[in-house]
Amino acid sequence: MQSPDNAAMSAARRMSFGAQLARNARKFPERTAFVHGTRSLTYAELDVRVSRLANALAERGIGAGDRIAIVMYNRIELAECFLAAARLGAIGVPVNFRLVADEVAYILADCGARALVCDAKTAPTCVAAAAELDGPATVLVTDDPAAYGPDAEAYETALAGASPEDPGIDVPETDPAYIMYTSGTTGRPKGAVLTHLNLVMGTLLNMAVVGGIPSEPDNSLLGVPMFHIAGLNLSLRGLVDGGRVVIDSSPVFDAAAFVDQLERERITSCFLVPSQWQAICALPGLKDRDLVLRAPSWGASVAPPSVLEALQDNFPDAPAYTAFGQTEMSPVTTLLRAEDAVRKFGSVGTPLPGIEVRIVDEEMRDVPRGEVGEIVYRGPTAMLGYWNKPEATEEAFKGGWFHSGDLCRMDDDGFIYVVDRKKDMIISGGENIYCAEVEAVLDTHPDIAQAVVIGVDHPKWVQTPRAIVVPAEGAKLTEQDVLEHCRGRLASYKKPTSVVFVEALPRNASGKVQKFRLREQYGA
Repeated sequence: MQSPDNAAMSAARRMSFGAQLARNARKFPERTAFVHGTRSLTYAELDVRVSRLANALAERGIGAGDRIAIVMYNRIELAECFLAAARLGAIGVPVNFRLVADEVAYILADCGARALVCDAKTAPTCVAAAAELDGPATVLVTDDPAAYGPDAEAYETALAGASPEDPGIDVPETDPAYIMYTSGTTGRPKGAVLTHLNLVMGTLLNMAVVGGIPSEPDNSLLGVPMFHIAGLNLSLRGLVDGGRVVIDSSPVFDAAAFVDQLERERITSCFLVPSQWQAICALPGLKDRDLVLRAPSWGASVAPPSVLEALQDNFPDAPAYTAFGQTEMSPVTTLLRAEDAVRKFGSVGTPLPGIEVRIVDEEMRDVPRGEVGEIVYRGPTAMLGYWNKPEATEEAFKGGWFHSGDLCRMDDDGFIYVVDRKKDMIISGGENIYCAEVEAVLDTHPDIAQAVVIGVDHPKWVQTPRAIVVPAEGAKLTEQDVLEHCRGRLASYKKPTSVVFVEALPRNASGKVQKFRLREQYGA
């Protein structure tokens, strides 16, 4: 028997974030959803504020499919903006608060933002960005609208004047929820369009591996920016399991203050990068603290053995996980479990349930186990495509699989190891050279603070590696010192043939090295 697919029945089945928030508000009205500093909101209070914001935006002409740019430091209002966009069927566009005005202007123009929400800290940058454009028409400022100017309204005033009732818009879970702009290490960033279903499934698949939905809801401590896909996912995880999210209010990471929050807020799950966990584990008296952490995790880089051992020593009852993925896959694709961390050191683990993985050559043929190829994906977390870039979307999904651009190998047990980015690979005399491998050797030199490798033209070998090196403070390095360090540690064809010394490496607003700028300057 086929049920009638009318609007009311469709709405009852929805997995959009706006619908899920409403469910939580009915199921757990008094349960805390967010904490930031001394302020907290229950699910019932959050639901009302999100409806008020959605209605306020609707009154100002924002509707389904319109883009709402959000440029703020971590705070509860940022989550409210994400959820209000979801409730309207609009599309949230989180923007990195570290970007300069020209970069913000590019994103506002590229996505065609109809509305902008910022705070007093980001308002001057947003003003300069908007001055290059005709809009956006609606600007809300969370703190002091005067920081933006006469065109802005106070966020709280807009909410106070709007209805607290749910606007009642049926938003299919297959509709776009967010446009997440990639970090742009190869040029201008592209906007990855992610649906509600992408993000909900990403959370569920991740939870399926990390112990499932716990009997008691998680208390999560959010220590990464919410404009980033990891921060966005973690901030909205509570909408799936009814958990509580504590937003770290420290302007910079402070290991001691962070542990104080872990203890005071009874935090059970937390995601950090390895260097942050290393700083936490080095704190004296950590084992004596009353911590209830049960799911520490990390990503962005591989944790060295010393960090893995320190985590196991300090949190013996809390299995840790390594996450790997990318924005376009919402974002996690593989996880390395704690029990495999030492024996499979350097691996990013195995695919999540529901994520299909292949490692292929240029002709989309599977490479043998142990050999290097590009890792490609299929699954419900794959993005819709890149905003307004059909050619880039077609290239990314060539052959019906999402092409990650990551060069990987898979061992006989099915564990995946990341070797390099495809665009960073150098072909010298017919041999493949992976920049990441050469960089790892350079990083072991005590007088090298940072190093990256690029390919430069060579009359005989077509290309050879060139090392771009930032010396350690006070070090007096020569090119010969660097080349001698590589001798015996790398095959001859992998060794850099030249070295350039620089004071600093060019980075984007997310802190990632922009190799395309190094190629432009030093690639001749």
